[in-house]
Amino acid sequence: MKKLKIILGPTAVGKTDYSIETALRYGSPVISCDSRQIYKEMTIGTAVPSAEQLSAVQHYFIHSHTVEELYTAGKYELEALELINRLFAEGHETLVMAGGSGFYIDALVNGLDDFPAADLQLRNELMERLREEGVEALRLELKAHDPESYATIDIANGQRVVRALEVCLMTGKPFSSFKTSTRKSRDFEIEKIGLTRPREVLYDRINRRVLQMIDAGLVEEVRSLTGYRDLAALQTVGYKEIFEWFDWQDGLVDAALWDPLSPGDVPVTSLERAVELIQRNTRRYAKRQLSYWGRDKDIRWLQL
Repeated sequence: MKKLKIILGPTAVGKTDYSIETALRYGSPVISCDSRQIYKEMTIGTAVPSAEQLSAVQHYFIHSHTVEELYTAGKYELEALELINRLFAEGHETLVMAGGSGFYIDALVNGLDDFPAADLQLRNELMERLREEGVEALRLELKAHDPESYATIDIANGQRVVRALEVCLMTGKPFSSFKTSTRKSRDFEIEKIGLTRPREVLYDRINRRVLQMIDAGLVEEVRSLTGYRDLAALQTVGYKEIFEWFDWQDGLVDAALWDPLSPGDVPVTSLERAVELIQRNTRRYAKRQLSYWGRDKDIRWLQL
């Protein structure tokens, strides 16, 4: 049977290099499963593979969409399945997929057709609340409606929180309940390989990668995206912290009225503080990724 190898794992664990090595072994392209690397306007902060890595094998779903387009896991499921079936029809026996977006991987593996269609009016209202009240207010509301989603999704990601809360409010059912529907069959075998490293090694890699992003021009990239700031795609670790620093520089933050997301937080008054927050929030995201996949018994874990 045709086989899809899915290489997953926390951010900065080394999925890109491992997936390219695996793809070269099987004569496969790499099908990206990353909910941010798809956006062509975002490069440095999303850790898009380098030009050398992209030239080593063909990649799909890298810089393939625009931040101006509302993109969902459901769309990814349809587009990725169409691509996979076409590549198998062209003669590939084994295909390689790589990414850290658990929800997108679940969509591809299990199917998400049972999710209700987006309510754009409600979503716009929630996005407006996100801008005015911040993600903390929405994620606490999500916690009241759906503790399971609150415990497993990236609650620092405003887009994810908005979508989960939107489904809860639309249907009166927890967002997480829609992920327990009957698993859809696929016409190919799926093998999931999870990459891990010792925690101290992973956290050091995260911290160093953030510094590399700054050196590569992350601040300038974020500044170039100011006009897109309110779009869901930009509610992302590495971008929102820099935007908060810009707000401080522009005098848009009143320290006396500032409401921290976490106890002990202070306003982002310097680039150094923004970097610290990006590192911290990325480490927290990696921890949530591992927690999300920890219940998946189909994953074969490999420590690098």
